Amino acid sequence: MVRTDRTAVRQAYLDRAMPKYLAFLGGPVPTVPPAWCTAHGDLHWANLTGPDLAILDWEGWGIAPAGYDAAMLHAYSVEVPETAERVRQELSEVLDSEKGRFAELVVITELLQSAERGDNVDLVPGLQRRAKEVWHRMRAAGSDGH
Repeated sequence: MVRTDRTAVRQAYLDRAMPKYLAFLGGPVPTVPPAWCTAHGDLHWANLTGPDLAILDWEGWGIAPAGYDAAMLHAYSVEVPETAERVRQELSEVLDSEKGRFAELVVITELLQSAERGDNVDLVPGLQRRAKEVWHRMRAAGSDGH
């Protein structure tokens, strides 16, 4: 992790936005990340190039919940099931952890908020489905002590 004072996601935002945009989950949503980490802050398909990998658009990098970049890439894949599955498979070490599940809810919150402004509206059904899946896994893990 690169130490920085830059912030990609603020705790105050999480405290305000997560309960609002994830209210459809029907229960109290945690707003404090298990851990913070340095992140690109906007890692989605338009910011990746190939065949030689290059990551573009670094102006938003900074501290974010751990797993944020993996969660962002996955969230932008939800409407293409084969791609979403491949991202989950390749990044399972991150996404299948407590940190990763929390980061997914953070990214879903941000994208649902942006959809309210008319951006990425096509992602909303998939994001809501994924939020329910992640929420269920978080609650199951919490009930059995993992």
